[in-house]
Amino acid sequence: MARITASVYTSHVPAIGAALDLGKTAEPYWQPLFAGYEPSKQWMKDNQPDVIFLVYNDHATAFSLEMIPTFAIGCAAEFQPADEGWGPRPVPKVIGHPDLAAHIAQSVIQDDFDLTIVNKMDVDHGLTVPLSLLCGQPDAWPCPVIPFAVNVVQYPVPNGRRCFNLGKAIRKAVESYDQPLKVQIWGTGGMSHQLQGARAGLINREWDNAWLDQLIHDPEAAASTPHIDYVREAGSEGIELVMWLIARGAMADVAGGPKPTLRHRFYHVPASNTAVGHVILEEN
Repeated sequence: MARITASVYTSHVPAIGAALDLGKTAEPYWQPLFAGYEPSKQWMKDNQPDVIFLVYNDHATAFSLEMIPTFAIGCAAEFQPADEGWGPRPVPKVIGHPDLAAHIAQSVIQDDFDLTIVNKMDVDHGLTVPLSLLCGQPDAWPCPVIPFAVNVVQYPVPNGRRCFNLGKAIRKAVESYDQPLKVQIWGTGGMSHQLQGARAGLINREWDNAWLDQLIHDPEAAASTPHIDYVREAGSEGIELVMWLIARGAMADVAGGPKPTLRHRFYHVPASNTAVGHVILEEN
């Protein structure tokens, strides 16, 4: 049977992708951030998955205000990097895993979670920046990726508890797949930031790190964080952190198994006008 071997959590700031693509990673502004991901790149090489299930949010690329699914799973064989207004990122196309994606959709929908099944879509920086941070700039991504898009753009958005419980259902789905695949689940977005209004540029280091503590050691508490706390404490775009709860809900300890091992934790300010957080939890 397939199994989840690790969960990975990271911000997906678009300026990080631009810094990579334009060769700016060694500049004084960016060097501390990229140094924080060097241990993760080595970990990724040492712990190669067969499939990555990557939770992210679309930024009005595949979906618009005309149609926004709450949860959407990519079941296509491949996904092209999106043109977000200045051309697609110069990164490889994303190869999907249609069989596992369809199996997860079947299982999760039967578990009372309504998913939108997407057979064609382009993927934006929300998905490609995390891959670049952990996989570098290869000619091809190291394994198939199942994109899983969550609406955290247009209210109403799903609450943390709903996302956490969805993670549990995804774990159940993966473990019922009849091939011996090693699957990593990634939650992306956040941390504290606000892109508009009087509080534009908001960064809350104390709240971010307290929430990371909960995510790692007390995920039930993290899942219980009210929406208003994300907005008040972490800014309007801080709500992206509910996507991390999908990945955390898929870990064994949530279902009564052993606690995961913390392989890496990193936090950095600034990256553009965003706080960057990153955690790797490995199953035991």
